[in-house]
Amino acid sequence: MKRILITGANSYIGTSAEKYFSQWPEQYHVDTVDMVDGSWREKSFTNYDSVFHVAGIAHQDSGKITEERRRQYYSVNCDLAKETATKAKADGVQQFVFMSSMIVYGSSSEVGNNQEIDLDTEPCPAGSYGDSKLMAEKSIVALADTCFCVCILRPPFIYGPGCKGNYPRIAKLARRLPFFPSIGNKRSMLFIGNLCAFLKEVIDKRVSGVQLPCNRERVSTFELVSCIAGVHGRRVLPISIFNPAIRILSGRLSIVDKVFGGMAYKQGVYASVLPEMPYSFEESIKLTEGEK
Repeated sequence: MKRILITGANSYIGTSAEKYFSQWPEQYHVDTVDMVDGSWREKSFTNYDSVFHVAGIAHQDSGKITEERRRQYYSVNCDLAKETATKAKADGVQQFVFMSSMIVYGSSSEVGNNQEIDLDTEPCPAGSYGDSKLMAEKSIVALADTCFCVCILRPPFIYGPGCKGNYPRIAKLARRLPFFPSIGNKRSMLFIGNLCAFLKEVIDKRVSGVQLPCNRERVSTFELVSCIAGVHGRRVLPISIFNPAIRILSGRLSIVDKVFGGMAYKQGVYASVLPEMPYSFEESIKLTEGEK
């Protein structure tokens, strides 16, 4: 039986992973630990095969952040992660899986420039959040040896039933708007069910190194909006009348690049771990929107 410890109680990813592994009670035993009050330092990590570290300060979308938030990024996303990995190694854990982010490669490219990323792409974080994740990666990887395996996950935009963040905002627009700009950008996304399936392979195979889990399809923002609307029996029409203005504003307003810019992993970057993601993009949207 594999014994897994998820560090970061009540997080969306951690809770989803715990529920996913509960399908095989005879193969996996999963515990979670809260990282907020410091009591985790008194808990023994001995006898756990893998630690899945998801605790962290979420990315703040606003271009400007307070100095306090900046400090939190580094103290929680970096320092806490390193301390947790150090304890895991000292307590004899065989594998440490760190939840990083695609944002270590920077922010979305400008409209019309569909940036493609693979394992040979050099990280270039654009802000404190991405930099704190990359610093954490480096400090954790430095702990790796023949007895302590480190796996870094750099997922793109994660969504699924009950998720928070940008997806619910996009879904709200999709249920209301009659039309939406069609730019032709390409973005990688990751359905929570695909992430959990990927994580299972990482733990079963004791995978190490940097990994880039993502859905098999790269989609445009219009395709995302259109698919969500379709689940609810609506049709959103593509329009191009605003495209010239969007291209002019690209590079000047970060929100424009965030919505209509391109940032995608090359297809099949996950195949060495999981040959095929179990859920297609369309299936994942149906599940996220509650269609059985």
